[in-house]
Amino acid sequence: MTPSARTTRHIFVTGGVASSLGKGLTASSLGNLLTARGLRVVMQKLDPYLNVDPGTMNPFQHGEVFVTEDGAETDLDVGHYERFLDRDLSAKANVTTGQIYSEVIAKERRGEYLGDTVQVIPHVTNEIKARIRAMAAPDEDGRSPDVVITEVGGTVGDIESLPFLEAIRQVRHDIGRDNCFYLHVSLVPYLAPSGELKTKPTQHSVAALRNIGIQPDALVCRSDREIPEKLKHKLGLYCDVDREAVVSAPDAPSIYDIPKVLHREGLDAYVVRRLGLSFRDVDWSRWDDLLERVHRPRHTVTVAIVGKYVDLPDAYLSVSEAVRAAGFAHRARVQLRWVPSDECVSASGAAAALSGVDGVVIPGGFGVRGIEGKIGAARYARERGVPTLGLCLGLQCMTIEVSRHLAGLEGANSREFDDQAKHPVIATMADQADIVAGRGDLGGTMRLGAYPAQLTPGSLVAKAYEGTEVSERHRHRYEVNNAY
Repeated sequence: MTPSARTTRHIFVTGGVASSLGKGLTASSLGNLLTARGLRVVMQKLDPYLNVDPGTMNPFQHGEVFVTEDGAETDLDVGHYERFLDRDLSAKANVTTGQIYSEVIAKERRGEYLGDTVQVIPHVTNEIKARIRAMAAPDEDGRSPDVVITEVGGTVGDIESLPFLEAIRQVRHDIGRDNCFYLHVSLVPYLAPSGELKTKPTQHSVAALRNIGIQPDALVCRSDREIPEKLKHKLGLYCDVDREAVVSAPDAPSIYDIPKVLHREGLDAYVVRRLGLSFRDVDWSRWDDLLERVHRPRHTVTVAIVGKYVDLPDAYLSVSEAVRAAGFAHRARVQLRWVPSDECVSASGAAAALSGVDGVVIPGGFGVRGIEGKIGAARYARERGVPTLGLCLGLQCMTIEVSRHLAGLEGANSREFDDQAKHPVIATMADQADIVAGRGDLGGTMRLGAYPAQLTPGSLVAKAYEGTEVSERHRHRYEVNNAY
């Protein structure tokens, strides 16, 4: 099938050998490059776990839950997509096995399969393909994307990923080979004893992918160092990939360097030629300014992030990236100090943990563990005039701290931690009472997504926002008690 100028092209990103190679950042960086070439790009993550969404998952297992404008609880990679594309995505951007099976079973119960024996192929794969096609639908402006980039979670060879890999194989058959591109991200490890980079794991990974029926069009080779030309030729030959489509992606000083790395290797140029896309040269003006701010800061500040899950920084990924981005805006390098909230319960503990910081961020969370430490951190920062930002639960802990130590409300607390609190300055939202009492599902039932707020004219927050009507994304069941 010959590509049409108006046909949406699909790029599928898979991973091999090991997890945590940076598939999401690779996909995001490619999306950034195609956008800089004047193309309209949207992105999607296929997650092969049985959870309907990550909203009820342990942050130590999965990292943060990224909330979209329309209130979906999604994978943290969707946050990377939004930041690199500089556009809002919707619930369609994250698809899980749990969602797919729930929909297939619901259709079976409604009799929509007309007596068919419901199977992984074609019913599950058809549902996956429907979600992929939905990303190519026109947006509210009536414009369809030029390119949909879909990242398949997991690693080739995982049992859980097989239905998704089969579905993306079928997409090539459905829309034509010329409208489809497969990008495989794989590890090329360096063995110190022999002083060699080894290509065999990548060869085996590509063989496993080809066994499923997918021939990658390009390879992104992840390593801790540059891949020499000799090995690129070897990988191209053994994996049946054009030499110019074998890309070296060594570890970069900053994630914001990755688009430049991929462009230098020619990946975006190869993709647009292969897919027959109309394009312009990359416009680097905005990105070069960003990199100038990233690598040549004029100031350095230290900001403490006081949280319950700091042993896994990915649990606060959007927070840390937002703080760093704020630093870029002011040409400052932000050094993050990760502080477990349990260390700040006592005044001496808070002083030791927060000594010398220029600012404090107390992010969100759930449950009573670590709460007194967050309150202790808030008190330390307030009493010493350290600028502090409380997000969600962090704001609530700051409210409790001020209520106890400035307003004289002894026993001030949140209903989340003490249902019999003398002064419940943080209360359960009215529409969440049944959920908190155990009479409803926990997943997907919080206040989620964009929510408008009217700010008091002349207030500090109105001055900070430079306006009185704002919208922020929410994810909570509790709020400041209006009775106080």
